[in-house]
Amino acid sequence: MSRSITIRCILTVVIFLLVLFAGYFAAWFICTRFVWEPFDTLYMILKVFEALSPVIIVAAIIIGIFFIMRHYFALPLKYLDEVISAAENLALTPDQPVSLSSPMRETQNELNLVRERALNHALMAKEAEQRKNDLVVYLAHDLKTPLTSVIGYLSLLNDEPDLPKEQRAKYTGIALDKANRLEELINEFFDITRFSLSTLELQKQTVNLSRMLEQIASESEHVLKEHGLTWSLHIETNIQLLCDPDKIERVLDNLIRNAVFYSYENTEVRLTLDKSDTQVLLVVENHGQTIPAEIISRLFERFFRLDSSRASSTGGSGLGLAIAKEIVEAHGGSISAESENEVIRFKVLLPVTS
Repeated sequence: MSRSITIRCILTVVIFLLVLFAGYFAAWFICTRFVWEPFDTLYMILKVFEALSPVIIVAAIIIGIFFIMRHYFALPLKYLDEVISAAENLALTPDQPVSLSSPMRETQNELNLVRERALNHALMAKEAEQRKNDLVVYLAHDLKTPLTSVIGYLSLLNDEPDLPKEQRAKYTGIALDKANRLEELINEFFDITRFSLSTLELQKQTVNLSRMLEQIASESEHVLKEHGLTWSLHIETNIQLLCDPDKIERVLDNLIRNAVFYSYENTEVRLTLDKSDTQVLLVVENHGQTIPAEIISRLFERFFRLDSSRASSTGGSGLGLAIAKEIVEAHGGSISAESENEVIRFKVLLPVTS
């Protein structure tokens, strides 16, 4: 802005001097074209002007440059007042874009950019506050459900010392299951908090990913059977990958749990592992109700549940996929979801490093 004002000021001074001297010589040229009488009043006046012309020209130059400089020195203050007024309006009505005079277009664009950033930051802060409130709500709901069951069955065992052995064992088993579920939820909340507040540290080592997936599938088989599901494994043999095996196992565990919860009974869960020159592709696919496109993009949001009516004992806390996304991205990979024709498919891409 200062450079622009300086250039304009110099150009104005140059133009003023050119006009002044051009006017002087034009007047002199015109006057010399006439024949004047010695005692003509106008002639005498012109002679006086001719004699004083150096003084008049110098005075005109000084006065002209003074007013030009005054005008251009006042411009920054004028623009500053305009910016201050715009800043005040921006603070009072942030939804309204800033509008300045033509010479201030660049400043106007910068202020509008600042305005948009401020609005985005305010929106992000509002969303963060909402997520914090959601955390409190989910924490209260998800922890209360199993905790209430634990307290209820333990109270029943305490109040009824003469319960039959079989019934006592049943109630104890239920209380233990609910307590284990409570521990899982607490661990999930701790995990997502740790991932949010600190950089996720990976303990990488080269592992046989094919063998690890086969082992995880074998260990998860009883969970699938409880829901009437079976495995369909398509795992390329002897795929080596540099990764954190514990965290990759956590990713797969979360995807398997999600597939189990949202599969039709008596269907297959398909697990695929392939490798190219640059990446490893891991796919978990199940048959269930088609997920609408507008919901697919939200599956990896924290605390988002595909079916909000599900209790935490069946539907999870809504953190599993968010945690999986954190882990995959920490490995430099990506995770995505798609659904069509009653098929839900999760794809994990992990880079192959030497």
